[in-house]
Parts: sequence; C-alpha cells; structure tokens
Amino acid sequence: METMKDLTDEEYNALDEELTRTIPKLGPNGTGFLSRLEARRMGLDNLSVNYLWTKAAADHKTPAQIIGEMVRKEIAVGAEA
Repeated sequence: METMKDLTDEEYNALDEELTRTIPKLGPNGTGFLSRLEARRMGLDNLSVNYLWTKAAADHKTPAQIIGEMVRKEIAVGAEA
C-alpha cells in the first residue's frame, strides 16, 4: 500500500496551484473509475458513495481498495459458515 508523505510548504503550494488550474482525473489511466459520478452511474446511492469516499479518505486508500476489503471480508465470513 502506498502511503502519503508529509509535504514541504513549497510542495503544498505547488500542488495547490496545480489542482487549482486543472481538474484531477481519478482512477487508472484517468478513466475516473469510482469517482463520485462514476459510482452513481454504477447505481450506488448517495449514502454508499459518501461512505466509500469518507472511509477511503480516513484510511488513506482508494474507494476501490475499500470495496476490495469489503468483498474479501464477506468471502471470509462465507467460508467460515
């Protein structure tokens, strides 16, 4: 898992300037996979989308990683039954 490092003030300013000028594309190859809009297109309700993004931000992971963990957890529970 990739972790975020602390940025210097200079790096924060450069990142802020870059994000102010451009709209970042989420997901592999800029496809926007599991962006909020894409998640809604997949049929997820607002509660689910907000949960995924909140959990992802809190855990410093992507929404796809959160979904993967949830799936693996369900598979493990099913294997125990």
